[in-house]
Amino acid sequence: MKTEQQTRIELIDAALEAAGWNVGDPSQVVQEYDIVVDPSRVAEAATPYGGRQFSDYVLLGRDRKPLAVVEAKKTSKDAALGREQAKQYCYNIRQDKGCELPFCFYTNGLEIYFWDLESHPPRKIIGFPSLDDLERFSYIRKNKKSLTDELINTDIAGRDYQIRAIRTVLEGIQQTHHQSGRPEETHSGRQGH
Repeated sequence: MKTEQQTRIELIDAALEAAGWNVGDPSQVVQEYDIVVDPSRVAEAATPYGGRQFSDYVLLGRDRKPLAVVEAKKTSKDAALGREQAKQYCYNIRQDKGCELPFCFYTNGLEIYFWDLESHPPRKIIGFPSLDDLERFSYIRKNKKSLTDELINTDIAGRDYQIRAIRTVLEGIQQTHHQSGRPEETHSGRQGH
């Protein structure tokens, strides 16, 4: 049975390296990343660190800002045990550093989960994304159009009642997706209407 430290060194570091991250380079990967938090906002049990949390890993973008958090558990634990902790770290980093919300990963070295907190539910993945991949995901997230901003093809549906009906359906879909935490899927930035 591996300890968390062994899991990190033998499995998680190796998986990050396989995705192109240099775990030994603090301009790419920071281990035990220090997060200053308002103790009244921390949902997890109080720690002896008084107003501080330490994320196992933070992956940095080319701009040296936090791009993703990786919460590690030992292999004998369910990776999902790190889910809430990783989520808190992401929100606390955003508040502490005034940056974009980092992407969220939690893993036990055997299973890796990716969570775009405000867009997609967590999903199991087979390996960590590269820096280029994460920066592309970040760009897409920042530039994603809302379904209600989509243009309606008036050559197909140009009458007032048709446009109102389509708009109502789009608003309903978007509202449902926001309530369930699921994204509105658009392909190539266009929606067929």
